[in-house]
Amino acid sequence: MNIVIIGAGQIGLHLARSLSGAAHDIVVIESNEKLADSCSNEIDGRVIHGTGTSVELLLDAGVSEADLIFALTSHDATNLVACEISKKLGAKKAICRVSPQLVREEWIFDYRANFSLDHIFSSERLSAIEISKHIRNPDGIAIQEIARGRIEIQQVRIPDHSNACGKSLIELNLPERVRVAAIQRAEKSFIPTAEEIIQANDQVTLFGDPSKLSKTASSLRSKNEKEKSTNIVILGGGEYGISLAQMISSWGCQIRIFEKDQDLAEQLAEELAGTATVIHADATSLNELREEQIGEADFFISTTQSDEDNVMTCLQAHNLGTKNCLPLIHRTDYANSVNQSKSKLGIKEAIIPRETVRRELMRFITSDKYHVVKKIPAGEIIETTIREKSKVAGKKIEEIALPAGSIFIALIKGIHAKVASANDVIDVGDTVFSIVSEKAKKAFLKLVAR
Repeated sequence: MNIVIIGAGQIGLHLARSLSGAAHDIVVIESNEKLADSCSNEIDGRVIHGTGTSVELLLDAGVSEADLIFALTSHDATNLVACEISKKLGAKKAICRVSPQLVREEWIFDYRANFSLDHIFSSERLSAIEISKHIRNPDGIAIQEIARGRIEIQQVRIPDHSNACGKSLIELNLPERVRVAAIQRAEKSFIPTAEEIIQANDQVTLFGDPSKLSKTASSLRSKNEKEKSTNIVILGGGEYGISLAQMISSWGCQIRIFEKDQDLAEQLAEELAGTATVIHADATSLNELREEQIGEADFFISTTQSDEDNVMTCLQAHNLGTKNCLPLIHRTDYANSVNQSKSKLGIKEAIIPRETVRRELMRFITSDKYHVVKKIPAGEIIETTIREKSKVAGKKIEEIALPAGSIFIALIKGIHAKVASANDVIDVGDTVFSIVSEKAKKAFLKLVAR
C-alpha cells in the first residue's frame, strides 16, 4: 500500500516503525526538522521536512496515489485540513487524529462529512477505552466501543449462580437497544436464536447503548443482590483523565480525581459536577494518598504526562492497599519493562497510548471495502460502508437474507448511530457494523461489501 503519515511525533513515528519494512511504500511528513531527521534514521521510507497542509508538499509526497493518509500531528486544524486536501488530490482514504474535545463535538458538527474523513479518533479516548476494559470486566473479557462511541460490545461470562441460567433469550427481557449477538459455549461459538437457553459458563456477547449495557452485564453476572459500587481514583485531570472520567461516569462508580493545578481542578469540578469528586492536591505525596484513604480504592489509575510519577504513585497506592493499579506510560520501552515486572510491582497493567493507537490504525491496512474492528470468539466485528453496488443498499434489514453466522449490530446514518433493527433501511453511504463468523465471512462480504 502507498501510505502517507503526517506527523512524526510519538504516535506517527511508532506507526511508521510498525509499517516500515512490511512491503508498504511509506512517506512521512514532519514540520520539526529534528524529528524529521530522527525519523529518517529509524524507518525504511521517505521523510519530508515541511507542513502537511502544503499542497505542493502533499503532491510531492504522492497523496494523489496514496491508499491511506494518516494525519497524526497534535494539532486538530493541521490534521483536518491535511486530510481534506489529500482526499481532494486523490487519496483513497484519510484517517484523522483529533483532540477529545472535537470528538465530543462530533454530534453537533459532522467533521467526517465536512472534511472528507474516513475515520476520526482521539488517542486520549482510545486509551480511556483501554483502561475501561480493566475496570468494567473482572474476568478481563473484551469491551469494544463502536459507532462513534454510541454503541458498545461487551462479553460477559455467565457464572453458575446467575439468574440468567436456564432462561431463553426472550425470557431475559433485555432492555430496549440491548441485544445478544453471540454465545461461546465450551469450544463452540455461535449466533443464537431468540429461543436459545443460557447455560452456566457461557460467554455472551452483548451489544447496545453503553449506559444500559453496564447494568445488563452486571445483572447477568450476578443474582438480584445489589452490587458494591466500584471506588475509582484517577491521578491527573488532563485530557486522559477527563476522557476516562466521562466514559465511566454512567457506570455508578465513585470517582475521585487528583489534580494539582488549581485552575484546572476548578474547571474539572464544574464539568464533572455530580459525577466525580475533584481534589486539588498533589497525589505524588504519600501523605496526601494516606489522608484520602487511597488503600480502600478498587482502582488507582495514573494518567499524567510523567511516566515516572505514574509508576511511582501506583506503587505507593499498591503499598497502601489498592487492589488494582494502572499507570499510563508514554514510552514504550518503559511500559514493556513495567509489564514484565507488573506482578512484583503490584501493577495490573501498564497502558501505552501510542501502542493503543497503533492497534487501532493497523486495522485499516487490510481492505478498502471493510475493516475488522476486533476478533471475538464468535468471529469478527466488521465495519462496512455501503456502496451503490452493495446488494443490501436500499433494503430493510428484515428483507435481507444474511448468511447463517452473521448479524447486523449497529448502523450509522450521517451523525446518528443506533442499534440495528428489523425496520431500519440500509442506504448508500451508511456505515454498518456486523458480527460475522469465519464460515459466513466470504458470503457476507459478497453480499454487503461490494
